[in-house]
This record gives sequence, structure tokens and C-alpha cells, in this order.
Amino acid sequence: MTSRQSLLASFLILSLLAVLGTFFVLYATPQGLSLSDDSIAYIAGARSILSGNGYHAIWLASNKPVTHFPPGFSSLLALLGLSGLDPLRGTRFINSLLFGANTLLLGIIGWRMTRSQSAGVLLALLFVANASMFRVHTAAMSEPLYIFFSLAAFITFYQYFVLSDPSIGNGVRSEVWLILTAILTALAYLTRYAGLALLATFVIALVLLQDTWRKRLTSAGIFIAGFIPLVLAWAIRNKLAANNTTNRKLVYHPLTEENIKTGLYNFAEFLSPVETWLRVIIRIDNLVVIILFTIAFILLVWAAFNGLKKFFQPAAETPEILSFTSTLYIFGYLASIVSSMLLFDASTKFKLRINAPMYVSLLTMLVFFLHWLWGKRAVYWRSLSAMIAVFILAVSAYGMSASVTQLRKGGQGYASFVWFDSEAMAFLRELPQGTRIYSNQPGPVYLYTDRPSYVLPDLVDPVTALPREGYEKGVAALKQDVLSGEAVLVLFKFGSESEDVQSIYTQLADGLYLAHDTHGDMIYTAFP
Repeated sequence: MTSRQSLLASFLILSLLAVLGTFFVLYATPQGLSLSDDSIAYIAGARSILSGNGYHAIWLASNKPVTHFPPGFSSLLALLGLSGLDPLRGTRFINSLLFGANTLLLGIIGWRMTRSQSAGVLLALLFVANASMFRVHTAAMSEPLYIFFSLAAFITFYQYFVLSDPSIGNGVRSEVWLILTAILTALAYLTRYAGLALLATFVIALVLLQDTWRKRLTSAGIFIAGFIPLVLAWAIRNKLAANNTTNRKLVYHPLTEENIKTGLYNFAEFLSPVETWLRVIIRIDNLVVIILFTIAFILLVWAAFNGLKKFFQPAAETPEILSFTSTLYIFGYLASIVSSMLLFDASTKFKLRINAPMYVSLLTMLVFFLHWLWGKRAVYWRSLSAMIAVFILAVSAYGMSASVTQLRKGGQGYASFVWFDSEAMAFLRELPQGTRIYSNQPGPVYLYTDRPSYVLPDLVDPVTALPREGYEKGVAALKQDVLSGEAVLVLFKFGSESEDVQSIYTQLADGLYLAHDTHGDMIYTAFP
């Protein structure tokens, strides 16, 4: 086979894997993607854009401009909605295509990173067969789009360094790729605010890897200048429309033990999608912590050695760009989300979707390691590399099969029949138009009744973890509104929440008439 034929064959294989990834998502979600509160916020935001009212929180009665969620995903849903496809259905179409596109981009990254077409195919296979990555793409969330922009930015950044070599390209051509990287990074930020980690990754890489301070400052300046316009436009819009930039306040709140345990469990699930193995791993004290810190230590030492060597010895060989920036990004992203949890948003947890971008980079570095092992050429090293790859692929395929089977059984989250067949929702749909609805689940109320609702008074702000002011006044006002006959109080899953939350529900319902009670879903009205 000639080199051109080999190139074509590899590209066709990657394209087939991309198509396969798209098919997997469509096949596993016949009733639509998994839905959460954030999913409904993105969908409602897209509908608001389509209606010509701008990016507003139409699932809430306040209908304020949205600043908490960046506009990237909702804007893409709205763009697709111009064809007549409702954003609720559009999420399934977009995320299925993104699973395929991300598979293809990762294959290209593996190919470029190792200069091995086989390694590129392996990385694409590992991604498309990974149950954690698959589940991220079967939820109506912004992570798949964020991963797409991130991977595209890694590729353009790599291309910038390739063309920066005088023997290959020229300064003007390379700077175009650097500006394109900046724009993709800005788009990632406008999809998830965690995109700031991507900005930091590329700036640090430019400072460490360029030969002279002139190049370091010039390239970093060009990159930041390309990043700023879109981000600044969004910040100005938010300040003018809502008098805040991202709806986040600087307040310290420590990481909770529960949050850390959630993160460790999700990492263990990423390592082992086989349920029986996962239970064993979790039961062994500190095993997941040891594995996590071992991987982190090895990657940190590798990145620090290569980066600092190039920084202090500019004549030294430049480390491979894609693997180096992927490793930097793992630590940059982790620092970004931990900082957010500590200082800006206590409601952010180490859930799968939050961890997913780091998992993508870990898969990339796994293939980089396997290729390095294969490059030793000794039979036993190549055999070890092949056995590790085959073992991981086999385990991944098993986990993927289990995930597809489970997802096909029914809708996940708010897409479940428990919600769309809810008798409480049917009751709400029959209420007179204009009836105000107070609910602990405003998202699904909007989704299944097409009515906005009011959030309940709460003792603690979930974002700042600080006590809310005016709780008693809020409770009194809610009860007065319900007793006037112009509003209702809807409490889903009454009795199944924590003791603190349940005590609030009890206070809110006290003195109101229970007009509907099915499966723990209670609706309170004025007395008949």
C-alpha cells in the first residue's frame, strides 16, 4: 500500500468511526437526550432567541436576561431551530453529530501527535467506545460543543507551531492559525466559562515554548487580542442587560466531602465501566486517590520537565505540541473548576459532565504513552503496548454496550415518563391561563406545561452557599398569593428530600389546601 493509499484508508476509518459515534447516540436515545435543569435552561434560552426576545430565562416567571449560562449552546440550538426543528429535538441532532465530530477530531489529534495513523485510529476508537464520553454526549448539555471547540483549538494551535518553523511556513501564515485558535478558544468560553482554562493553557504554552521573549510576548499578545472581542462583547451585553457579567460573586466556600467523593466515584467509573470491578475499586480504601495522584504526578513532572527545559534552554528541541498542551490543559482545567467551586459557584460539583474535558485529555495522553511504549521496538515492549490497548478497548466496549442498553430502556432525567406522564403536570396544564405557579422544579414545569414558574424561597443560596435574606417575607408572600386564588404551590417528590429541605417544604405548605397528591407530587391551592 502506498503512503497516499494508507492516508486515505486511515481517513476513511476515522470517518466511519465518526459516523458510528453519531449512530450510537441516535440509537441509544429514541426518546431524546437526558434532561436536567441546565438542559431545560439551554433549550428555553434557544426558544427565547428564536422568538426574537433575546437570550432570556423564559422558563422562569421573572424572564430575566440569561448571564449564568453562556450563549454558545443555546445559540447553536436557535440556529438549527430556524429550520423549524424545536430546540428540544435539536439537542439530540446536534449532540449526536458532535459525538461523531469529536471522534474525528481526536483521531486527527492522535495522528498528528504521534505521526502514526494507527495511533490516531486507536485514540478515536478509545473515545467512541468510552462509556463516560458517550454518556456526556447523550445529555442535552453544552459539554459536547465545548469539547468540540477545545479539540479544534488544539489542532489549530499545533498547526500554528508547525508553520512557525521557517523551513515549512512563514510568520503571516502561522499567525492566521494563532488567531483562529484564539477565536475557537473564545467560542469555547462562550459555551462554558471554563474556557478560561483553555486560554491559560495556550498562553502558558506560548511563553514556555517560544525561543525568545519577543516571540513570547508577541504571540501571546496576538492570541489574547484575538480572544478578547467576542468575550468582551458578551460581558458588555450582560452588564447592560443584567448589571452583571457572569452572575457569579466572589465568595469563599470550601469543597465538601460529598463533592470530593462524587468526583472520585466518577473518576473510578471512567477507569472501569464494568460495574462489578467498579464496586471492588471503590471498596478498597484510597485506591482511587492513589491512582489519581500517581497519574497527576507523572503528568505534572513530564510537563514541567519538558516545558521548563525549553524555557530555560531555547535551543532545546520543542516538546510535541499536542501532548504537551493536553497535559497543561488537564491541570489548567482542574485549577479552573476548583477555583470556581471555592470562590464563585458552590453548586458546581465534580460530576461526569464537569470532569469530561479532563478525561478527553487523559485518553490522549494514554495513546501518547502507548505509542511511546511501541516505539521502543523491543518485542516485549510492543507486546505490552498492544495488550494494554486491546484490554482497554475490550473493557470499554463492554461498558459502552451496557450504557447503550440502559439508555434505550427509556428517557433519562426529566425526559423520563415519570415526568412527561406526571398527573401533577396534567393538573397544572388544566389551570386557568395566568395562574402563577411556585415550584421546586421550575424547569420541568416549563417543559411539560409551557408555563413559566417562580422559584421557592430558600434559606441558602446554592451558588454562594450564604444565607438568603428575606426568607420569612418570601414565605409569607407566597402563601398570601396562593390563598388569593391566583397562584398554586407545586412540590415534587415531597417527603424524599433531605431533612433541611423537607422542613422548608413543610413551612411553605402549612395552612394551604392540598388539591392534588400523586406519587409524592403535591399541589396546594386556596381553600375551595
